[in-house]
Amino acid sequence: MKKIRPIDIAKKLNISTSSLRSYEERGIVPKPERSSTGYRIYTEEHVAYFECIVAMSPGFGMDITSAVLKNLQRKELDAALWIINNAQVANYEDKIMIKRVNKHLENLTHEHSITTGELSLQTNIPPTTLRYWEKEGFITSKRDELNNYRLFDTFQLIKVLLMKITQNAVYSYEVIQIKKEIKNLNQYDLEEVRKVIHDIQKHIGKRNQKQLKGIFYLYKLSNIKSALNI
Repeated sequence: MKKIRPIDIAKKLNISTSSLRSYEERGIVPKPERSSTGYRIYTEEHVAYFECIVAMSPGFGMDITSAVLKNLQRKELDAALWIINNAQVANYEDKIMIKRVNKHLENLTHEHSITTGELSLQTNIPPTTLRYWEKEGFITSKRDELNNYRLFDTFQLIKVLLMKITQNAVYSYEVIQIKKEIKNLNQYDLEEVRKVIHDIQKHIGKRNQKQLKGIFYLYKLSNIKSALNI
């Protein structure tokens, strides 16, 4: 099998050689052999692993990418594919949630308040997370005059659903900006609300495309492993 230098792989993928070493330390690429002088000896299989990491991480994130490739090294392809499947389901559910947000947006003029517990049940977001988001200024509440409970209106419900969508997103500058947009939303500026929803829809679509690219490289890697019978 052809032996490849780390610097050549790094240049090809536009990453640093230290990134190659960090992936190895994570255990998401097979341990390379060493030359008599101690240098790492990478093969085409290693290149395929590194290509897969670079292709998968933008759409799936490093945690999912790592879990998938560790399963692949253990020859547990089905387990790896189910992890991928679950991530794609989550992306699809975010797409469906946008429809739910738009439906609530149509009813924004109707006065309706719910408690923290009710908001948690409707969004499947833990009360602790809701309190944290309120503390950070992403959502706001008013107090019930009788029992001092927190109350949230439909607009705050919309913001919670939008924040929930960002939880599945891979951390990036774009996601940081979307969170800032959500935080600064004014319920009386429906045009801005619709713009943020549109931005999130675009982000979900791009994530879907990035995931498809990652799956292609995973397929390529699995074929190389099958050909090598490893």
